Amino acid sequence: MTKPPVPSSRSLTDLRELTPARVGLGRAGASLPTGALLAFTLDHARARDAVHAAFDSPAIVSGLHDLGLEALEVHSRARNRSDYLRRPDLGRTLDPDSQHLLESHGTVACRLAIVIADGLSPTAVNAHAIALIRSLVPRLAIDRIEISRAVVAGSARVALGDEIGAILGAGMVLMLIGERPGLSASDSLGAYVTFAPRVGRTDAERNCVSNIHSKGLGYDEAAFRIAWLIREGLARGVTGVALKDESGEATPLPIAANSSLS
Repeated sequence: MTKPPVPSSRSLTDLRELTPARVGLGRAGASLPTGALLAFTLDHARARDAVHAAFDSPAIVSGLHDLGLEALEVHSRARNRSDYLRRPDLGRTLDPDSQHLLESHGTVACRLAIVIADGLSPTAVNAHAIALIRSLVPRLAIDRIEISRAVVAGSARVALGDEIGAILGAGMVLMLIGERPGLSASDSLGAYVTFAPRVGRTDAERNCVSNIHSKGLGYDEAAFRIAWLIREGLARGVTGVALKDESGEATPLPIAANSSLS
């Protein structure tokens, strides 16, 4: 009878090299070592700063313009950051001026609208939104899908995209929004895809690609997954629990490898 192989010994140091999670921090008496405590304090401060950072909407609008996309700027009913954090419901509804603005531009139905919103980490949106769209546009072009409308939304929650998409008559809305900062990533961007947006949609009716940042999901891979969800969502007429993300079954090809874009 052969003996089972002896598992190789791994140390906590090996595990720490595989994850940004706080693993095996050690201790100094009844507390953490000074280095671990200072690192925790720094990451906590970065997370708080990300929540209260200013949303650089002019730079976002300018970046979209450089990509050939004209953007409308709107705002939720949250008057300031304090309102936004204390009253999540206000961040899910457009203010009257924004409603009127979109209604004046939403006379013709569109296939895909994109919303870029500050969310709980304006830092993430400022850093990653335009770069992600730059990777996404050529992938959508492969499937002949154009971003028909672009909107930049301040003090926004995810559900605000449903109202925006409904007013614009969008068949699908893609919302890029700053995710709640954590202690290992304060600049994480999320992408939410919703078919036939309308007020009252639930999170079960949308797909999410999250953890998009420098140490998480890269722009190319995130764009590949988002483009797959948009293409399949439009083709099947569903998103959310009815649309399983099977993009991982295919290997994302570099954009340059597609002859139609060269």
